[in-house]
Amino acid sequence: MSNPFTRFIGYFRQNGRALRHDESAATVVEFGLLAFPFFLIVGGLLQTSVLFLAANVLDSAVQDATRQIRTGQFQTSGATLATFRTQVCDKLFGLFPDCSGLHLRVVEVTNFQSANVVEPVDRTCTTSCNWTVPESWTPGAGRSVILVQAHYRYPVVLPFGPLGMANLADGNRLMGMATVFQNEPF
Repeated sequence: MSNPFTRFIGYFRQNGRALRHDESAATVVEFGLLAFPFFLIVGGLLQTSVLFLAANVLDSAVQDATRQIRTGQFQTSGATLATFRTQVCDKLFGLFPDCSGLHLRVVEVTNFQSANVVEPVDRTCTTSCNWTVPESWTPGAGRSVILVQAHYRYPVVLPFGPLGMANLADGNRLMGMATVFQNEPF
């Protein structure tokens, strides 16, 4: 009675030449080796593209909404921070999952040099992170210098550890934009 190993050796000696030249599964093996890195690169490219697109859309939406501050339309109509948020959110094209998570600061500053951009989040927070700076709404009067900041914790779908796009400890990416301008005389 022979064991399985000796039977395999005997079979391989008889048909070894045929087995050595059998390349029918080579494509499957190559695909198996290359599929994971390929789809990882494609996923990383898509995620990077979406994050940069979302950052540009946020910047454009805030710039569009601040025109109404610069021209005095918000001030004369009695608009609030909620009105400003609605104006911004209407131009985000659904790229931001929760528009109520948008942190907005509109403050009057004495001059362009005194405008300090404040990061409103603790980067080391891992769970239940709140904004560390309160939102504010002071659109100023005619010729006032205004600082507008918008921040959002954008979810990162593919966390690649230190190589990923997340810049917060909770795995999200803090997106932000700031602009300083002088209101028109109104």
